[in-house]
Amino acid sequence: MLSEAGEKAMTNSKQNPYLFIVGCQRSGTGLLRRILNAHPWIAMTYETHWIPRWFEERKGLTPEGFVTPELISLLVESPRFIRMELSREELEGLIKPGEPVSYSNFITGIFDLYGRARGKTLVGDKVPGYVRKIPTLHALWPKTRFVHLIRDGRDVCLSFTNWRKTRHINIGRHLTTWNEDPVSTTAMWWEWHVRLGRETGSLLGPELYYEISYESLVANPKKECQALCAFLGVPYDDVMLRFHEVQKTSAAGPGTNHACLPVTPGLRDWKRQMPATDIGQFEAVAGDLLDELGYARGVPCPELEVRRHAAVIRDLFTGYFRSRKRHQLPKHWEAA
Repeated sequence: MLSEAGEKAMTNSKQNPYLFIVGCQRSGTGLLRRILNAHPWIAMTYETHWIPRWFEERKGLTPEGFVTPELISLLVESPRFIRMELSREELEGLIKPGEPVSYSNFITGIFDLYGRARGKTLVGDKVPGYVRKIPTLHALWPKTRFVHLIRDGRDVCLSFTNWRKTRHINIGRHLTTWNEDPVSTTAMWWEWHVRLGRETGSLLGPELYYEISYESLVANPKKECQALCAFLGVPYDDVMLRFHEVQKTSAAGPGTNHACLPVTPGLRDWKRQMPATDIGQFEAVAGDLLDELGYARGVPCPELEVRRHAAVIRDLFTGYFRSRKRHQLPKHWEAA
């Protein structure tokens, strides 16, 4: 273990946001957030969602990317920012009169304040959808680490179909294919996020990008947490696996399930809980990615009609997001 002086010197040399947990929704990112938030050095914010979007839209910023007073007003009025528990006065203190403050430095200051209030120096964020924004976030903070949690898409599908928030994100709010075929649409959604995260993340190199399997995390939590801590450059602490004992239920963040449970395998099991027809539909769409990730198929040879239907869903899905030019698609899809 490091001495107190050594710990302080180590953490003070690192800039916030220190890490982002990303991945497809319903992949267990909430569990990983709670594990890391229990670490003595690391504080994890609630899902921000606005960080890359407001920068890309220059919301509350000058064209050059400097912070304006409007940004502070937008933040204090944002329901998501309220959970940061920071005051207007604290935000205004991050801006000195006559000295332009870049967006990246301003957000760093916010994360520093969040960590200081919790007695921690390293601060991260968990937003699954940021898996689509890795290039923007990397440009803002070139040393920030990304932890990409990947879960078997069929278990993700089971969770999606029982998730009350599904209709509030693009998959259920905009895609007509969701109403017609939620299984195939979820398969495309899962593949989109996983492939895009792997493609853009791999460009950063192993010092900044790390993949972790949900199945491995719940089967061997200590081993996986030790490896994750090595990637993050922090010492492993057993308290991480006792997060359910040391954190209040509310600390898990709004909208999370199983917040009080320890690491628990088998919360979803597509082999037992997913109808055979759904398995075939999902694998007809995303079977190649399941193969790449080492997940065994349940239906090795889907029927021709099922494969043709999968091709139709794929064309509709990619066509929709290709028409909305602000959405990046995996290069793998473009090459197919």
